[in-house]
Amino acid sequence: MKLLIDDDGPGFRTGVTDAGADPFCERSIGRRISVCRQILGGCFRFESTSEALLDLVEAAYGGLPSHHLPTGAPEFRIELRLLPRQVSPNTDEPPPVRVQSGAGLLCGVMDAENYVVLAPEQHHALVVSSEDMLGHPYHLRYELIEFAVFTLATRGLGLVPLHGACVGWQGRGILLLGASGSGKSSLALHSLLQGLDFLAEDAVFVQPENMLATGVANYLHLQADALRFIDDDATRRWINQAPIIRRRSGVEKFEADLRLGHGRLATAPLELVGAVFVSGQLAGDPDALLSPVPGDEIAARLRADQAYASGQPGWHCFEQRMMQLGVHQLRRGHHPRNSIDTLRRLLD
Repeated sequence: MKLLIDDDGPGFRTGVTDAGADPFCERSIGRRISVCRQILGGCFRFESTSEALLDLVEAAYGGLPSHHLPTGAPEFRIELRLLPRQVSPNTDEPPPVRVQSGAGLLCGVMDAENYVVLAPEQHHALVVSSEDMLGHPYHLRYELIEFAVFTLATRGLGLVPLHGACVGWQGRGILLLGASGSGKSSLALHSLLQGLDFLAEDAVFVQPENMLATGVANYLHLQADALRFIDDDATRRWINQAPIIRRRSGVEKFEADLRLGHGRLATAPLELVGAVFVSGQLAGDPDALLSPVPGDEIAARLRADQAYASGQPGWHCFEQRMMQLGVHQLRRGHHPRNSIDTLRRLLD
């Protein structure tokens, strides 16, 4: 839903072109448009004079299930501002984001024309982008816009941010953890194709008091070798026709849109029943893919795997609850369906 907002309010008068009269760009030229989306249990209002930037918001969050959490949530506001094209734009990969904090603010900076400033206590963020960054939509969406959304939601809703995937069944969910390249995305794909509910592929956010997990099920990122176990022609076309993005590591992946109807997205947050560390190691016994992580090792394994999350306020509660639920290691079977059968048993 897009709503036009009157531009006659304070700080948004039109007709200001003199940088000396408006050095901080407080009086934008043009009519603002507002887009509201329910994301990660919070209501996010995106405001901009740029249709192109709001189209990226739609690409990221349009058509997703609206997740709600039991506790009340504030409204988050993200202003998106488009600057003129740089005189000598970088036509290759944009520079990586550098982060900094101070005075109650969080910042993520690519360069002087592309950055994010967040005020978590006020639930506000400013995302600034130059026109040439529109030629790098993946980086603009993922590293600036989604950075703002995820950080505000984490701080404003008291969520534990995890690097991992999550799938489920009938309201119950299982976390898929492990190092990059361990096979989490491929396992999540086959979980989707075999009827499990898909919550998230790369980032999961947990409310530690009740272990409810939420996420953004917009895209699935897969390398070409993930196709080798897919026999269905329609599924292969869906992935093969997806755009290819290039990670900062140099790895290229298909970015397959999960909203195109190739499986079922979780319509509400999932209650976690445990976690699985996904291993790329082939199991010696095809009937014994799963092994429990000893209780006295769970805390150390979780902290080693989640360096950022383990420093967040809700981590201790999350860690204690996860130790009660149980954590397993899942080795690879000869076919992904073997792993999915194992996950189903954990979810029953």
